[in-house]
Amino acid sequence: MDTLILAFLNSWRGLLHGARTERAVRQELALLALGVPVALVLGSGLWVRVALVASLLLMLAAEFLNTAIEKLCDHLHPDRHPSIGTVKDLASAGAFLAQAVAALVWIAALVERLS
Repeated sequence: MDTLILAFLNSWRGLLHGARTERAVRQELALLALGVPVALVLGSGLWVRVALVASLLLMLAAEFLNTAIEKLCDHLHPDRHPSIGTVKDLASAGAFLAQAVAALVWIAALVERLS
């Protein structure tokens, strides 16, 4: 049980640090805060509501991973380096694709609701 509590505390510290220091994380947390109540209204059923919220959580998770990779790259190689730039671009592409998934889920739910 202590291990679970420590793991939770580590995650909580990461969430707080990201919210305090990263603009993109704050933006996606705001989207999550706005999106959860909208998902409850927009979703036509339980699984649609779950998909809407899960897509926002996936997007936020990808942003945290992208941020972690960027911070690690900057720590290991603070100067501009082409290979490090490629790593950062790949991480950014992952975050972008998670955003695309979220957009797809939300558009599908909206189309279903309006039809």
